[in-house]
Amino acid sequence: MAVIGFMDDHGHIAARWRLLGHFAAGIWALAWLGGLAPIVFFGITLNLHWIGNCLAVVYLVWLLNLYNFMDGIDGIASVEALSACLSACLLYGLSGASMLIWGPLTMAVAVVGFLYWNFPPARIFMGDAGSGFLGIALGVLSLQAAWVSSDLFWAWLILLGVFIVDATFTLIRRLLRGDKVYEAHRSHAYQFASRQYGKHLPVTLAVGAINLFWLLPIAYCVTQLGLDGTWGVVIAYAPLIILASKYHAGQLEASVPT
Repeated sequence: MAVIGFMDDHGHIAARWRLLGHFAAGIWALAWLGGLAPIVFFGITLNLHWIGNCLAVVYLVWLLNLYNFMDGIDGIASVEALSACLSACLLYGLSGASMLIWGPLTMAVAVVGFLYWNFPPARIFMGDAGSGFLGIALGVLSLQAAWVSSDLFWAWLILLGVFIVDATFTLIRRLLRGDKVYEAHRSHAYQFASRQYGKHLPVTLAVGAINLFWLLPIAYCVTQLGLDGTWGVVIAYAPLIILASKYHAGQLEASVPT
């Protein structure tokens, strides 16, 4: 994914070939993981077999692309990855899954080195080479965790909630309007927010604060206090959806009052 992203950053790869590469990477990763683990959904354990594997590949491709979509202001993708990975390390340790810590910990250390140069105002930028790789890598870590505990999988979905909600809300609104969703745009909630405040730093810091003070405690409740993972996602995402709507996610820029 990093190679495909690098090539696209320095030239152009047609969308259909990029997407083919995305699905190939998702299938390859899922094969190494042994497929999608059984998932507890509202208290019911579901083993979806080949349907689940297909959904898991789509999930990986979507995370890959949404991370690319959300890498639009200084530091935001780095802060999201760093906070999600360190939070996952904490939850792994508390859950007795310390054997999984090395994946997100290695990712977090790498991102810290990059964030030093990418923090607002950024001196270097991630590009597709970095954002696409981070997106699919975080997705793989979440599917790996599912084989140890379904609660840990739901915890990952909660920890990545800011990016998942903003990107998905924006995509749905643009699809309903009939936009060409593969074309570049600036209609994500975080982009409207950064223009409203006139700088990137407040939005990037707000994402970190939401992750630390809202999403991490809910993920903790899921993994340690018995909160159903599906309900945890619902609780975590509800105010994020409200925020996405408040900051006009998916609306045409010209239709948003200044």
